[in-house]
Amino acid sequence: MSFDSNNRWSASASTAIPQVGIDAGLRSYMLRVYNYMAGGLAITGVVAYLAAATGFYQAIAGTALIWLVIFAPLGLVLLLSFRINSMSLGAAQATFWTYAALVGLSLAGLFLVYTGASIARVFFITAATFLAMSLYGYTTKRDLARFGSFLFMGLIGIVIAGLVNMFVQSSAIQFAISVIGVLIFTGLTAWDTQQIKEMYWEGDGTAVMGKKAIMGALRLYLDFINLFVMLMQLMGNRRD
Repeated sequence: MSFDSNNRWSASASTAIPQVGIDAGLRSYMLRVYNYMAGGLAITGVVAYLAAATGFYQAIAGTALIWLVIFAPLGLVLLLSFRINSMSLGAAQATFWTYAALVGLSLAGLFLVYTGASIARVFFITAATFLAMSLYGYTTKRDLARFGSFLFMGLIGIVIAGLVNMFVQSSAIQFAISVIGVLIFTGLTAWDTQQIKEMYWEGDGTAVMGKKAIMGALRLYLDFINLFVMLMQLMGNRRD
């Protein structure tokens, strides 16, 4: 078994595996990915709501703890990305759930800025868009890899633009970032789904398959969360 530069797992013996077995195993693997992702989103939503409703977010918003909340998720993403192979499956799962909770805490401010009705509406719009694009990425025979570098460059661009806009505070730049961000994360949803599908190999052990599922869930979770935030900035109704 090998892992090539395009993130595709392959094995010379894979051609001997019956297609029916591959299909059944692939469906189980993808279902595991989506279950992890859905669980992460549920944790994020619950933590965000409770943090805002109880006043916990407001209490730390003006303290140095808010910086820990902002940057800790990035540290956990890097930990999973570079150290997951040396982690146990249980440790990888715990890191993912902790990451989802910290993201929820960082997003609690949305409940203070936007109305609950608009948050619910945008969530369902995000879910519908995500499902459509993920289904496309899973079923299409078209190789989406050539779009990956373009989408990644666009992602880097909006991150840099976002950092610049922290200082200039331009509503026009923020609007452009949100519009472009929606397009980028919509495309990334399809591309990431196809990449996650191609990472599957029937011969993987339970631990390896579990870690692949967690990393796949993390990629789709990030696509969903970022798409949701971009759409909130475009479509959310602010509180009076």
